[in-house]
Amino acid sequence: MAPSGLLVTGASFAAFRGLHWGLQLLPTPGSAAQNRWKWRNICVSLVHSLLTGAGALLGLSLYPQMAADPIHGHPPWALLLVAFSVGYFLADGTDLLWNQTLGQAWDLVCHHALVVSCLSTAVLSGHYVGFSVVSLLLELNSIFLHLRQLLLLSRQAPSLAFSVTSWAALATLVLFRLVPLGWMSLWLFQQCHQIPLALVILGGTGLAFVGVMSISLGVHILVSDVLRSRPCPPILGNKEARGTRTDCDGEAITRDDFTLSLKD
Repeated sequence: MAPSGLLVTGASFAAFRGLHWGLQLLPTPGSAAQNRWKWRNICVSLVHSLLTGAGALLGLSLYPQMAADPIHGHPPWALLLVAFSVGYFLADGTDLLWNQTLGQAWDLVCHHALVVSCLSTAVLSGHYVGFSVVSLLLELNSIFLHLRQLLLLSRQAPSLAFSVTSWAALATLVLFRLVPLGWMSLWLFQQCHQIPLALVILGGTGLAFVGVMSISLGVHILVSDVLRSRPCPPILGNKEARGTRTDCDGEAITRDDFTLSLKD
């Protein structure tokens, strides 16, 4: 399966780079005009998350053997789904390094390097494909993380759509990010005596890195979007600037994007 997997990886890389280029020909919403590259980058990431997240969920529903036997139990198309995702991460990493300095994007570059290393093991060896498909469930959470970023860029925060998206991001972060990460960590620990040490180290490092980023992002969203966005009674003589909200201590709430997004 390695030749077909490599072919799909190459085709995916070319397709996502082409999508990056094609979006340059389309108009960017006026509110995001100062962040055209970031808007395009997140739109491309959203496409990847929709395709791979849905593919992973459907695949595991139709073929639960992938979770029962993460090393050997998988249908041929599952490897192609993993290869498709590898192509995306290579394309996105290229886009990050082309448009940002390493100092600006070092966390995502390290994240992408670890993800590509782990997923490529499955593509090249034909093993651990089920384990890799389980990891792609994280993309279901990334859908809402990307939507949240797009709403921030289009200055739709605060709004009902932004609140719903933030809550959906938190809910799916637990269900489709922390739960799969916990399951994969437990499985790796239980099977470490049957897996080459190099792969245990690689997988453990990747899970730890993504886990820390996921928890940090979840805390950030909870604090900035939920806890600090409580409506407060107006104070006489205190006129807020348009589009600015304050917390109950009178501190202005600014919604930064914390990190471009988690692209697992």
